[in-house]
Amino acid sequence: MNSEKTHRRVRRPRQILGCLAVVAALVVSVAACGGGSTDEPGGIDISSGGRHVNLAAYAVPKVGFDTVIPAFRETPEGRDIGFSQTYGASGDQSRKAARGLPVDVVNFSVAPDVTRLVDAGVVDDDWEDQRPNKSVAFGSVVAIVVRAGNPKNIRTWDDLLKPGVEVVTPNPGSSGSAKWNLLAPYAAKSDAGKNPDAGIDYIRSLVRDHIHVLPKSGREATTTFQQGQGDVLISYENEAIMLERGNAGAPASQRVQYIVPSETFRIDNPVAVVNTSTDLAAANSFVDYLFTPAAQRLWAQAGFRPTDPAVAAQTSADFPGDIRRLTTIDDLGGWSDVDDQLFGSGGAITAAYDEEAGR
Repeated sequence: MNSEKTHRRVRRPRQILGCLAVVAALVVSVAACGGGSTDEPGGIDISSGGRHVNLAAYAVPKVGFDTVIPAFRETPEGRDIGFSQTYGASGDQSRKAARGLPVDVVNFSVAPDVTRLVDAGVVDDDWEDQRPNKSVAFGSVVAIVVRAGNPKNIRTWDDLLKPGVEVVTPNPGSSGSAKWNLLAPYAAKSDAGKNPDAGIDYIRSLVRDHIHVLPKSGREATTTFQQGQGDVLISYENEAIMLERGNAGAPASQRVQYIVPSETFRIDNPVAVVNTSTDLAAANSFVDYLFTPAAQRLWAQAGFRPTDPAVAAQTSADFPGDIRRLTTIDDLGGWSDVDDQLFGSGGAITAAYDEEAGR
């Protein structure tokens, strides 16, 4: 996908000053997402140890790893393992790892970002079969975040197309979360892909009339919304939970609420070990830990849906909402078909973004 072209959007003159302010805030946000060997989440040093694991992940799950990594280091297997971390847009992180970024474990927003590393020869072909749930330790669903009180009365995907509603969602050229975000309404309007024209018509209207800024990642999109841009943020449920938890300490203008639509999309965020790791045993030990009940409960506490069925049942009350139809990527034929038909260089959603960028 031509992400650079997609990123070049024409903004209305009345938006320029607001966008400049957001860009400044995003620079701070991106800097905060990067993690190094001196990371100390919650004041806990995670870098020390006779062995070391470098983690490269998409931006959103940092809040989860900030609790999961220290917990792993308390186990017999993790006691002597230190960590370095780097976070960013999923596609960008994947491309860096494919070009040789020193990394032992990757956690990306979408499976194709791991496939890129398979093609580069640094992740095993059978990576999906090495762990449960196709190597997905945690996930989420697509949610709709609105301002507190829901002043635009947003309830459904159709409500996003109301006149005057501005929607924030990341650039699908760089962000895996953007793909999930767009697949949710696409699947709802296309009857899970049975009527693709109806789904594309919806996306085309959304992009043309309601999306005016293109953050690079899911985390940047959240920051953009927090800074006052837009009426609606399409996001992962875990990001929505994080924002709502922050209401008590936030000014009134930044307080939010969220809706899980009755028709939405399951988000699967895979993890894999890089086979060029200098300590494969440490890397595999850490990834194995992510699937244990203890780690699964920590992911749930961080707002992510655990993939262990027993833990998912135990924590179901933490994830309210009446989901009547939960579409999965497999329902649409898998990522190979979805990227080819929707997000690839000739994909229909790519074309919708390119059309708007050329206006």
